[in-house]
Amino acid sequence: MTDRYRGQQKTRVQRGPFLGHTGPGRHMPILSEKPKDITKTLKKLFTYLGKYRLSLVLTFVCVIGSSILSLLGPYLIGKGIDDYIVPRVLSGFGKFLLFMFFIYVFNSILVYIQGITMAEISQRVGFDLREDAFNSIHKLPLKNIDNRSIGDMMSRITNDIDMINTSITTATVQFFSGILMLVGTVVMMFILSPLLALISLILIPLMVIATKLVSTKTRKYFSLQQTKLGEMNGMVEEDIAGLKIIKIFGREEEEIGRFKEKNAELRNYGIMAQKFAGIIPPLMNFLNNMSFVIVGGIGGLFAIRKLITIGTIASFINYVRHFTRPLNELANQFNVIQSAIASAERVFEIIEGNKEKEDSDELVEIDNIHKCIEFKDLWFSYKEGEYVLKNVSFQVPPGRLIAIVGPTGAGKTTMINLLAKLYEVDKGEVLFDGVDIRQIKKKSLRSILGVVLQDTYLFSESVRENIRYGKLEATDAEVEDVCRAINAEEFILTLPDKYDTVLSDGAQGLSQGQRQLIAIARAILSNPCILVLDEATSNIDTKTELSIQESMSTLMKGRTSFVIAHRLNTIKNADLILVINGGEVIEKGTHKELMRKEGFYYNLFVSQFGEITEN
Repeated sequence: MTDRYRGQQKTRVQRGPFLGHTGPGRHMPILSEKPKDITKTLKKLFTYLGKYRLSLVLTFVCVIGSSILSLLGPYLIGKGIDDYIVPRVLSGFGKFLLFMFFIYVFNSILVYIQGITMAEISQRVGFDLREDAFNSIHKLPLKNIDNRSIGDMMSRITNDIDMINTSITTATVQFFSGILMLVGTVVMMFILSPLLALISLILIPLMVIATKLVSTKTRKYFSLQQTKLGEMNGMVEEDIAGLKIIKIFGREEEEIGRFKEKNAELRNYGIMAQKFAGIIPPLMNFLNNMSFVIVGGIGGLFAIRKLITIGTIASFINYVRHFTRPLNELANQFNVIQSAIASAERVFEIIEGNKEKEDSDELVEIDNIHKCIEFKDLWFSYKEGEYVLKNVSFQVPPGRLIAIVGPTGAGKTTMINLLAKLYEVDKGEVLFDGVDIRQIKKKSLRSILGVVLQDTYLFSESVRENIRYGKLEATDAEVEDVCRAINAEEFILTLPDKYDTVLSDGAQGLSQGQRQLIAIARAILSNPCILVLDEATSNIDTKTELSIQESMSTLMKGRTSFVIAHRLNTIKNADLILVINGGEVIEKGTHKELMRKEGFYYNLFVSQFGEITEN
């Protein structure tokens, strides 16, 4: 058996409040993460619920009212038997039945009101949480986002908030009404007959012990089922993503065999889990029926001796049924609420995470670069003490082309992220015309930057709207002019709807090079005074790249440009080349100057192009 997916055993797939929506498994709560600080999280959650306090008050008034009416029903049934049926008195019996009818109708109305009111509250709270969480994601520092998986972030906004919604809608009301019904039922039983109440409660410890014994086994197999489900989902996801590689290497049969093995394990553990979970409903039903037998038998003896009435026995049987139902509900809803609190903690981690500092009124705005951009004794680390940039210093006059080269992981992209104020500098300064970047408003700074990243991202919009994202007010003519300037229009006109072709699923229908051309057009359209190209042409063929370079040289005129490149032949005409290695600037100069030194840059160039015939 392979260990390939063993690392995925901790994956938990949550499909609802319970494992399985039908069958015996629905009685077992899903195993989930336990909350760390229940009190603190509940306080935060109640701040959201507090916005709808009037609706909450109405809901709980309805819950109290429906609980009282539910408790009143069995008592009235007993009174009806004793006052009308046993003595065979028909006078007033019709009014009594009409009164009972209105009690149950009114009870149903209260249940309906509490249901729709709580559903509205839960949706409103869910709306508020989703909005706050989504807003917070956009305000989190990029460093925080980099440390989280996309799947985890999405799960918090979707699955976790759905879990909170479910808990608010059903679990909260049922938990509260269950406690009321439990306490109220015991009180009514002791009012009617203390001795019969004590006798009927004898089976309760037996119910608890039996449920606990079965639950131990059930939890074990549900836990294993969840583990195997996570492993299988991980395998399916990986196989679908890597289907091309599987086919190329002819490993279809091996993957099918591995899936059969995982699927069989999941089936076996699922069967065992359902078998043990299936014991609980008939066991509880048996114990309930036994309690009815005890109440009926002993109550009958008491009635013969005229210690209690027939009506009291009928009321008791109803109250016994009312007693066991909230016990089951409380056990289930407690776990659901616990899961919801754990989900709320995960959501609040995003909402209350350290945000980017807001631009204050004291910060300055810039609209161009007149003197220079300067990195001065700059140090930066993603983890405290582990510097990825060390003592970086250089100056860039306006309108110059700066190339940054170096091996993978040297810190090239990090410099660009600092330039865009996506990260905060640890030590040293980044200066724009002598003004520290910390003193410049982010929105103002980024408005003069045009950035094209190596990993191109396109939205599920038309080609035109993706390009216009760089300048929302741009006309169609402006969009098309930019595309012609960088030779992107040639492939755009071959698309089904040309500029109006809608891109979906990350624009998988386009090649990586075509996606990068759209990203370059988007950056150029915004007419930035600083242009940043981070491996922007790495996935474009050499011919197209040279064509773009010619167009870009015209577009770069008058702009300060930073280019990160692995293809060193594309940066020969740069005004300044910075060679980064190990987070430090180890060489700088023009192409010819660096080639004469025969240092690190020279060796990089030779490794790409072999013998040097011309410097």
